[in-house]
Amino acid sequence: QVQLVESGGGLVQAGGSLRLSCAASGSIFSIDTMGWYRQAPGKQRELVASISSGGSTNYADSVEGRFTISRDSAKNTMYLQMNSLKPEDTGVYYCTARQRATGWYAYWGQGTQVTVSS
Repeated sequence: QVQLVESGGGLVQAGGSLRLSCAASGSIFSIDTMGWYRQAPGKQRELVASISSGGSTNYADSVEGRFTISRDSAKNTMYLQMNSLKPEDTGVYYCTARQRATGWYAYWGQGTQVTVSS
């Protein structure tokens, strides 16, 4: 089992920045790619960014150039640096990790709220 705990959400004005963190614990060896999803009120959960164990990254078009995903293997922590935030970035942000054996995003954090005011 892997436990994921997010932190760093909050309220920020449009144009501001936030950094989210996701601390992983447990059977770390069993996961590879990690990512951030978000869910806005009334909308489906969507992928924001992902990062492989080798450091390859992938971003949603809506955040490309504004958000940066990274991970520190020594600390078992993943980050999402969010700059130039927009009101449409508002939502609950979830950390997730893919199980190496199945390829499924089997592990999820509890979520952290990000609210961007206009």
